[in-house]
Amino acid sequence: MKAVVITHPGGPEVLQLMERPRPSFAANEVLVKVAAAGISRPDIFQRKGNYPPPAGAPEDIPGLEIAGTVVETGADVIRWQTGDKVCALVYGGGYATYCSVPEGQCLPVPDSFTFIEAASLPETFFTVWTNVFDQGKLQPGESLLVHGGSSGIGVAAIQMATALGSTVYATAGSDEKCKFCEELGAAKAINYNTEDFTATIARLTNNRGVDVILDMVGGNYTPCNLQSLADEGRLVMINAIKGKDVQVDLSLVMRKRLIITGSMLRSREIAFKSAIARNLEKRIWPLLASKKIKPVVYSVFTALHAANAHQLMERNDHIGKLVLRFDS
Repeated sequence: MKAVVITHPGGPEVLQLMERPRPSFAANEVLVKVAAAGISRPDIFQRKGNYPPPAGAPEDIPGLEIAGTVVETGADVIRWQTGDKVCALVYGGGYATYCSVPEGQCLPVPDSFTFIEAASLPETFFTVWTNVFDQGKLQPGESLLVHGGSSGIGVAAIQMATALGSTVYATAGSDEKCKFCEELGAAKAINYNTEDFTATIARLTNNRGVDVILDMVGGNYTPCNLQSLADEGRLVMINAIKGKDVQVDLSLVMRKRLIITGSMLRSREIAFKSAIARNLEKRIWPLLASKKIKPVVYSVFTALHAANAHQLMERNDHIGKLVLRFDS
């Protein structure tokens, strides 16, 4: 098969399209002929040597989300059959023309969706569901602040939370990106380069604060996040781009009865990810089918040009998802 390989840790130029053996698959797995693979921030970290894959995942082939056609099934697979169109969250190895996946981590490609659109869904939608709705326990009628609202994660979070009945605020790095977040459903998007989000959230909520914050920034955002939470608010961390070592005012945490939590999804067990998949299929897939939630694909690259896709992601100029396509 063809695969985009990390030849050694480094910049985007280390990604090379090479020949590799097809992956084997276990009794509870399906083998998918990949038509498209989503690009996510963890792929960048893995390429740089800063995010080792879990045991059993390919060490030098990145990619956490795919869409394509089932071509073989393991002996214990119940739901999927050869020819089924699926998208899936994978442990790694998604940048390849074939990828093996536990059957529970697969979802049907939504009706009328292309493989490119479907490949943009799994990593962000799984991440948002488990962090915002499971960890953060966001309820209809509550409010959510999403940092990085124009990222793949942000685009998914704004749409999912809005569709399920919450008020969403977002931060983004330009007026153009802020406008896009509001077009997706955010009640207000805050340009973090020109505004103090803490002051703006206080004004928008009459000094109450928001119920949940989804943060991938960390660092000096952390005390500001705690200030921006309402009583009994929940701060959910999924990354710490600005640093993991922070000062926290514990008296504020105690006084406001705050919860600080977070998660890393990639290393979690199959049953955990499969449960997320079933919740997504029940609660979110009908909203995709009805167009209440839509995929946002900024640009598509051939596998040969994976390095260009990583360069674009690292510039942070995009809105939504970047996707690789694998031509037959």
